Amino acid sequence: MRLFDRWRRRKAPLLTVTGDVGSGPVVVLIHGIASSSVTFENLVPLISETHRVVSIDLLGFGQSPAPDAATFTIEEHVDSLARTLDSLKLEQEFVLVGHSMGSLIATRYAAAESRRLSKLVLVSPPVYVTPSAVADPLDRTALGLYLRAYEFLRLNKDFTIAAAAGLARLAPIKGVLDVSEANWRAFVESLKNLIETQTTISDLAAVTVPVEVVYGALDPFLAPAGLRIVEQLRGVTVHRVEAVDHVVRKRLARVVAAAIG
Repeated sequence: MRLFDRWRRRKAPLLTVTGDVGSGPVVVLIHGIASSSVTFENLVPLISETHRVVSIDLLGFGQSPAPDAATFTIEEHVDSLARTLDSLKLEQEFVLVGHSMGSLIATRYAAAESRRLSKLVLVSPPVYVTPSAVADPLDRTALGLYLRAYEFLRLNKDFTIAAAAGLARLAPIKGVLDVSEANWRAFVESLKNLIETQTTISDLAAVTVPVEVVYGALDPFLAPAGLRIVEQLRGVTVHRVEAVDHVVRKRLARVVAAAIG
């Protein structure tokens, strides 16, 4: 790591560790956009009897800070995650689990810090590539639609907050979806900087530990073109779970627990 990178990391805000339960090999859980560590409420009981499970709220979400100067780039998210993990003084390799946008942050962290990990587990990763780089016209159109939809959400604040509130009332996990005035800046900047513009494929190619990818067959946020590229990377094992969407429901949680090992 370069000297400037070390300095930048030391200046990064500490994130809130919302849970630290169990004992044994360490598993670190990081959630996705517009959410918090409640994302994993179905997973933690499955692994906490045999693992030490650390849950962290990402920068600008849940109980973690949203500094006025933050621009919510992937570098800022990773720096805050790295500083928080450093503060835990973990002495052994650990499993890093990321859900949705958290999987993109986890991958970037793992690309730089593979020596600290025993495994990387990506749950419902929204891996998108540039539409112009995709040969299949259907895949190219689908990617373009995803990106236009995200741009619409960013540019229509009232609609997005209202729609998220409606979906949150129907969600199977209380508080798993939160888009509000309080986290709006974190939401729109993270959406733009991490999901709409991403380097996940190249980051993933740099990871040197085993990678397990778990996703639901009914997940509306996953692009087939991105998943196909991920499946072809060395060291990556993919688990498709039928009749499951983006949320870590009990069925998906069981497969994630098995992937953690």
